[in-house]
Amino acid sequence: MANGSVRVRFCPSPTGNPHVGLVRTALFNWAYARHTGGTMVFRIEDTDAARDSEESYNQLLDSMRWLGLDWDEGPEVGGPHAPYRQSQRMDIYRDVAEKLLAGGYAYHCYCTALELEARRDAARAAGRPSGYDGKCRTLSAEQKAAYDAEGRESIVRFKMPEEPITFTDLVRGELTFTPDNVPDYGIVRANGAPLYTLVNPVDDALMEITHVLRGEDLLSSTPRQIALYKALIELGIAKEIPSFAHLPYVMGEGNKKLSKRDPQASLNLYRERGFLPEGLLNYLSLLGWSFSADQDIFTIPEMVAKFDLADVNANPARFDLKKAEAINADHIRMLDVKAFTEACEPWLKAPHANWAPENFDRAAWEAIAPHAQTRLTVLSDITANVDFLFLDEPVEDEASWTKAMKGDPAALLTTARARLEGADWTSPESLKEAVLAAGEEHGLKLGKAQAPVRVAVTGRTVGLPLFESLEILGKDRTLARIDAALAKLAA
Repeated sequence: MANGSVRVRFCPSPTGNPHVGLVRTALFNWAYARHTGGTMVFRIEDTDAARDSEESYNQLLDSMRWLGLDWDEGPEVGGPHAPYRQSQRMDIYRDVAEKLLAGGYAYHCYCTALELEARRDAARAAGRPSGYDGKCRTLSAEQKAAYDAEGRESIVRFKMPEEPITFTDLVRGELTFTPDNVPDYGIVRANGAPLYTLVNPVDDALMEITHVLRGEDLLSSTPRQIALYKALIELGIAKEIPSFAHLPYVMGEGNKKLSKRDPQASLNLYRERGFLPEGLLNYLSLLGWSFSADQDIFTIPEMVAKFDLADVNANPARFDLKKAEAINADHIRMLDVKAFTEACEPWLKAPHANWAPENFDRAAWEAIAPHAQTRLTVLSDITANVDFLFLDEPVEDEASWTKAMKGDPAALLTTARARLEGADWTSPESLKEAVLAAGEEHGLKLGKAQAPVRVAVTGRTVGLPLFESLEILGKDRTLARIDAALAKLAA
């Protein structure tokens, strides 16, 4: 493909929250455009007034920006094929529908919903295909006039060719659809509103899209669109039929297709949990494509450099949350410390932070950040990991207290306190040696000895490296918290 000749599009409907399957489609289109030096067109399919919302539209734009998936033509960018919202292109669709009718490529269908259902039932009972049977395809002018006189409403149907349609899918190879499996279909509602089956290929034609990368669930509509493209070419509206690549399903729990209703499908969930865009995109790219046989972690520029449709797999891909988290954790480690501290900022403020704003100590945060960076899976984990630094007292977690305060914790804590009081507080190693020595006095290894100290000081059994945490918290606050724990044990 010559540089710059590829034109792809991402065309979501603004209904509800963006989901990860939609993001995977956007990513593959974007990566292919960037890999080939082509053009990424962002188009909004908002012809369904009952379901579309301005809130969802704004969420789509915000999500694309957050992910770093920029577009060359589309909303807020403009371009030679504006407007890029279908709700603003209705005159275009009406004009094309009239040309299809005038050219004999489409016709008015007067069948009612009840009549259609009765004929479908009869076809199924007889073992025949139950799609539209073409009843109105050859109506005479007199028959149409009679229906009009009755006050019957009509939709516009596209007239499918009577021979098989064959095309080469860039992911699945050569595919053939026979006429009995692809009947005539509606393109305009009775109220004159255009359907997706018309507006989508018309926009692709007018925007000169060369490659349609979309989900496998839309594969069955492809022969219809190819037939419509041929008609548009004959009418001088389209230049060529685009190449199609149908991306594999993303499967959820129980090997079912991941739907918008699945909790783990929501993009907002991953933003709120503190996934990095790079980490989430790295994982989503692996749902149907691979960087190499032995490498799962890579940067987005590295992906762009290697992305080729020939490497997209046709088999369904299963969404694995634990693997997504592990990949995100690797991307957190890849940040430089300054970028990491900045990325964590939202979770160090209200409404996430459980400490008073004036208690936040930036010097303490910057000191603990390198240690936190090695432990986090998602950025939102930072709040609970560092709150002990900014709270007057640690969070009381009774489960952690019960687990750690076994045997004779008061004796251990008393010894540890004495050892820590005489330790060098500029050296985490010195603090470790103090707790180790206290444990040895009571016949405990370091792991058992440090657990009561950790819970007394941080409130939890699991957290950041203990002795670095004690150094940053400071001698006075550490000893005061051990004293408070001893008082609780004595009560």
